[in-house]
Amino acid sequence: MRASVVVRLLVLLFALVTTCMFLRTYISVRMKTIRLPPWLGAAPTPAIQTKQSKCSLSKPCPASYFAFKICSGAANVVGPSMCFENKVIMSPVKNNVGRGLNIALVNGSTGMMLKHSSFDMYSGDINLLIKFLKEIPEGTLVLVASYDDPGTKMNDETRNLFSNLGSSYAAKLGFRDSWVFIGAKNLKSKTPFEQYLKNNPETNKYEGWPELLELEGCVPQRML
Repeated sequence: MRASVVVRLLVLLFALVTTCMFLRTYISVRMKTIRLPPWLGAAPTPAIQTKQSKCSLSKPCPASYFAFKICSGAANVVGPSMCFENKVIMSPVKNNVGRGLNIALVNGSTGMMLKHSSFDMYSGDINLLIKFLKEIPEGTLVLVASYDDPGTKMNDETRNLFSNLGSSYAAKLGFRDSWVFIGAKNLKSKTPFEQYLKNNPETNKYEGWPELLELEGCVPQRML
């Protein structure tokens, strides 16, 4: 009789120990798999954010300089674009560019955009362009981007006006050439902010047009 009681006690004790071990393992596994919502648990790790330079430049401009990026048009398909101090001032998306020459005027001390316009150099906006260039106020930065054909109707007066803004290539600009440029009214020397590609059937990237040009960097305030 005593032996049977001992056996029963041992069986009961074994069952209790096994049950405790099972519950302990189960609870431990459940605790590892539960994910609390952020508002109940610890605060989530904030995402690392990198500060992008103005106009997507590779590095920020120093003080007293303006960030810019100018792209000429691609053939007669994609229009030009201009970014100045992280503001897109002319682009196909804004629907304010056109065939020929696209020009934006920016205050050279504040960086504020004054006005912009496009001039069709094939259909004959030459007189409007001359008037526009002659009325540029002192201390103004002049941003220029070509699209399709900037030079067919160019005359000596127009070329001289662009040369006085600091251009080295206005005198050469011709049919379907690519040209991007930043100058200033009455610049005393030639601008370093200019790129030019001649329309050449042997080297053109697009059929009938040279490749688009991209000019970017930091232009000093009051570039005189």
